[in-house]
Amino acid sequence: MAKVSAKYEVVYIVNPTKSEEETAALVAKFTALAEQHASAVEVEEWGKLAYEIDDQTEGYYVLMSFSSGAEFPAELDRVFGITDGIMRSMIVCRGE
Repeated sequence: MAKVSAKYEVVYIVNPTKSEEETAALVAKFTALAEQHASAVEVEEWGKLAYEIDDQTEGYYVLMSFSSGAEFPAELDRVFGITDGIMRSMIVCRGE
């Protein structure tokens, strides 16, 4: 029988040139999106950390975990890719 739901973890990095309000709006946007399409959503904001990406020496890191079907992570990845201010994202399926 196929798995209906799995546990996922996402780390995404917001460009540090975004203001505090813009960063908070992006975190709220992705949290709301996850809450609409997934369950057991947890968000942990790590804040600004140093790691060079795209000529930026730091970024605002966010860890989000949730349970959902396989279609939502694919859609979330697409939305990350078209959202201005998201420097990188990585979605992984956690083992049981």
